[in-house]
Amino acid sequence: MSDEPDSPAERQMRFLFQLRSRGVTDPRVLAAMERIDRGHFVRGQFSDRSYEDTPLPIPCGQTISQPSVVGLMTQALNPGPRDTVLEIGTGSGYQAAILSGLCRRVYTVDRHRRLVIEAEAMFQRLGLYNITAQVADGSRGLPDQAPFDRILVTAAAEDPPGPLLAQLKIGGIMVVPVGQSDAVQTLIRVTRSESGFAYDELRQVRFVPLVEGLGQT
Repeated sequence: MSDEPDSPAERQMRFLFQLRSRGVTDPRVLAAMERIDRGHFVRGQFSDRSYEDTPLPIPCGQTISQPSVVGLMTQALNPGPRDTVLEIGTGSGYQAAILSGLCRRVYTVDRHRRLVIEAEAMFQRLGLYNITAQVADGSRGLPDQAPFDRILVTAAAEDPPGPLLAQLKIGGIMVVPVGQSDAVQTLIRVTRSESGFAYDELRQVRFVPLVEGLGQT
């Protein structure tokens, strides 16, 4: 058995196989995740685990989601090439980077200034110029840019936040983890129509809680 490390091509093939085996089957989503190297968004002592299908710690007490969950949430969101997407919870910037290849424009917000600054620097480095990142209270959304075709929330709320529902276009989709922060949560897809909102339960997940206000870092 060889002790030599995998080549980038082998690593990428195994990464994509993991995604498919866990239900990420949309060709556009798989192609977007093939283009964006998760290794760019995992730094320090965890960098050698970048291609594992596991969440990993990032600064400010947050996490980068496991790739299969990123893929499944993106697949459920079903962003189109002309869509404007709002992401709540920039974190490492990995999810926004995936979305940038699938839609016209991504607005992403985080309550932690450090995370926004570091993510913006990576977006610039990778040439992802259709992402706008800013420090904001994600529970309030971005009313100045609303309404949005798609909203993706990467932190768990006890219920889908009212301000975010109000910022979703008719025909729009929001994907959000719902549940108590110390228990298993359920990933919900909300579809807005002329007559109201339809809710579909997708799977159990575990995310950091959606916290109101701005962080100290």
